[in-house]
Amino acid sequence: MKLRLIAAAKINWTLEALGRRDDGYHEIRTIFQTIAVHDTIVLSSADALELRLTGAPPPWHDWSPKDDLAYRAAQALRDEAGDPSLGARIEVEKVVPAAAGLGGGSSDAAAVLRGLNRLWRLDFDATRLVHIAASLGSDVPFFLTGGTAVAGGRGDEVAGLSDVPTMALLIAVPRDRLSQKTALMYGRLRPEHYTSGAGTERLVEELKSGTVLSDEVVFNVFSAVLFESMPLAAVLADQCAELGACPHLAGSGPALFFLSPPREDVKERLLRAGAELFYTTTLTAAESTAWEEL
Repeated sequence: MKLRLIAAAKINWTLEALGRRDDGYHEIRTIFQTIAVHDTIVLSSADALELRLTGAPPPWHDWSPKDDLAYRAAQALRDEAGDPSLGARIEVEKVVPAAAGLGGGSSDAAAVLRGLNRLWRLDFDATRLVHIAASLGSDVPFFLTGGTAVAGGRGDEVAGLSDVPTMALLIAVPRDRLSQKTALMYGRLRPEHYTSGAGTERLVEELKSGTVLSDEVVFNVFSAVLFESMPLAAVLADQCAELGACPHLAGSGPALFFLSPPREDVKERLLRAGAELFYTTTLTAAESTAWEEL
């Protein structure tokens, strides 16, 4: 048996930090959205667990297959099943840039959990899969369902929302990307950056009433500390804004997204800076979790 799944990237319509928790993490409120930029996962039966990655590798030298979230997801699912004999060949075709704020690694992990649950005929329910996903990373639970969703806690307490109407987006990924970047960005948040989560809750209600998303409602707390961590991305965002565009930070960055296609001079500025551009759309929950048997 062989399965093929997509592992969709994501952006955040909102991302608020409410404060630091007793466990050292931050309490957040966010609205996730999957987009059509995606990795492709192919799973097939094998005697042991093995991972093969093609496409763009992570931009650091100490990466190894067994450190990859996709491999760790398979291990965690096998441990939960209590059957060390379970094996699979995991092939990941990477398209989503790593460490860009687009959730590529987390999405790969969620796709592996969904796919191996089927390949191994475990029939674990959603609650059990979410528990495993949360042990792998804060936003992995969201990618089990994709689409549009609101999340709290560390980002692992997820509630699905109705799919937003399909929207065209431009994603720009600057060159300056860092390993362990998310922890760095959270570490630079200060009390003056904390909010109540009201902006996220307000947008949830507006989405339920059919409000069309606009630049005015998009918010990301990490924009306030972007220059301290990734100055090249911050300068590029400012230059785009000076040209009349409205760039928004994706996750903890440095990827930027634009709701309205920017003018040619903005695109040229992004390309001159070495940014990688993706013309894409939002995805529904059903599109994000699609699979096929090969």
